[in-house]
Amino acid sequence: MTGTPLRVGLVGYGLAGSVFHAPLIAATEGLALDTVVTSNPERQRQARDEFPDVRLAATPDELFARAGELDLIVVASPNRTHVPLATAALKAGLPVVVDKPLSGTAAEARGLADLAEERGLLLSVFQNRRWDNDFLTLRGLIDDGELGDVYRFESRFERWRPQLKGGWRESGDPAEIGGLLYDLGSHVVDQALVLFGPVTTVHAEADVRREGARTDDDTFIALTHANGVRSHLYVSATTAQLGPRFRVLGSKAGYVKHGLDPQEAALRDGLRPGPGWGLEPEELWGRIGAGESPVTGGGSPVPTLPGDYPAYYAAVAKALIEGAPNPVTAREAAAALDVLEAARRSALEKVTVTL
Repeated sequence: MTGTPLRVGLVGYGLAGSVFHAPLIAATEGLALDTVVTSNPERQRQARDEFPDVRLAATPDELFARAGELDLIVVASPNRTHVPLATAALKAGLPVVVDKPLSGTAAEARGLADLAEERGLLLSVFQNRRWDNDFLTLRGLIDDGELGDVYRFESRFERWRPQLKGGWRESGDPAEIGGLLYDLGSHVVDQALVLFGPVTTVHAEADVRREGARTDDDTFIALTHANGVRSHLYVSATTAQLGPRFRVLGSKAGYVKHGLDPQEAALRDGLRPGPGWGLEPEELWGRIGAGESPVTGGGSPVPTLPGDYPAYYAAVAKALIEGAPNPVTAREAAAALDVLEAARRSALEKVTVTL
C-alpha cells in the first residue's frame, strides 16, 4: 500500500485499547494512530508516552466534532458504549471497527449492519482470535482433511482467577454486558461458527462461583451445528486445572492442543509485531493421532502456525483502501450473538433452545 495513511481515532485506552488496538494499528501499513480518546489522566500520559505524536481527546464528542480529519474510528471502550458510539461514528460518515461483542443483542448488531450498508461504510468487528496460532493450525488441518469428518469440537478458554478483579466486566448490571458468556464466549462461539457453520440447537450452563461475583464466571455451551458437528465450549475464571485449549475428534484422527496463543502475553509485555511474531516453542505444539492419548506420547506433533493478529488490521486497511472484503462483518457478529442470547436463555430457563 502506498500514499497517505488513513487516520485512526481510537476510543478507549483500557486493556483493549492500549494492549491490542493501539499497537496493532500503529504496526499496520496504511494506518496511522491519530487520536486516542480517554478522560483518564494516567491513560492519557500512557498513550502519549507510547505514541508521542498522538493527539488526545477527553470525550468521543470531541472526536466526532472533527470527523472530517479522520478516516476510521475504533471503538475499544466498555461494552455498553459499543452501539451508541458505533452509531454516532457511522452517522458522522466514518467507517468503524468495534471490539467484541459488537452489541448486547443480535437485533442491535443487525441494526448497525443495516445503518452501515445504508451509508456505504465499513463496519467490522475485532474478533482477533480468528488469528490465534492454534486456531489457524486447526483450520488448516480440517481444510486439508487430516481429521476426516469432524464429530466433536471441544474448545476451552479457561483461567484460574479465584479473586475478583472488579470493574464493569464483573458487574451484574445487564446494561454493562459483562460476564464470561459475552466476554470469552464471544471468542469461542465465533471460532465454532467459522469452523463449522450455522447452529441449530444451544444448551448452556452458567454459574456464578466466586464469592461476591455478580455475573457468570464458569460457563459451558453445547452447540449442534446444521452439519452435525457438536461443539462443546467452556469459558471459566475458576478452573484450578486447565484443560486442553482444543480437543477435536474426527473420523480419521483427533487433534489436541494445550496452552494459549502467545500474542496477548507479548503485547501485554510491550513487545510489538516484527520478525518471529506469533511463534511458539516446539514443546507447545499440539498432537494429531488416533487410539492413544497425547499425554502418553500418542500421535505426532503438529507444528503450530504463527499467530497473526496484525492480519486483522491489515485486512481492514485493504478493505478501506482497495475495496477488499471486510475481515469480520457485523452480520457474522449477529449470528454469534444469536447463539449467545440462546445460551443465556438456556442457562436461565434450563432448556435447550432451537434456533
